Amino acid sequence: MPIAYWCVLIAALLPLPLVAYAKSSSRDNHSPRDSADQLSGDKRRAYAAHQNAYENFPFFAVAVIAALSFGAPAGAVNWLAMLYIACRVAHAVLYIRDVASARSMAYLGGLLCNIAIFVLPAFK
Repeated sequence: MPIAYWCVLIAALLPLPLVAYAKSSSRDNHSPRDSADQLSGDKRRAYAAHQNAYENFPFFAVAVIAALSFGAPAGAVNWLAMLYIACRVAHAVLYIRDVASARSMAYLGGLLCNIAIFVLPAFK
């Protein structure tokens, strides 16, 4: 199985440690979505990174599956998928630490990886 598929799994699971950190100080599990409104500082930013990770997952998953299904070179898809994961992890860390400009660059890096993965079959 190509590494890129494992990266899809990692990307799917990436939001979970982010929300665990965001809600680590909250004990209210009766209405967990309502308790997010009371988060502040790094916990609030971790929750935002969690949401952003979920928002970006579908494009990545579709790009990887489409690229490999349409015959893109698996090696190129694998490298781009690993770079995407690195960008997304960096994005989350920078989001939590409130380093806005670098966070935006990490986001852009992930987006460009997605676009590259998606269009790879056109260049085979």
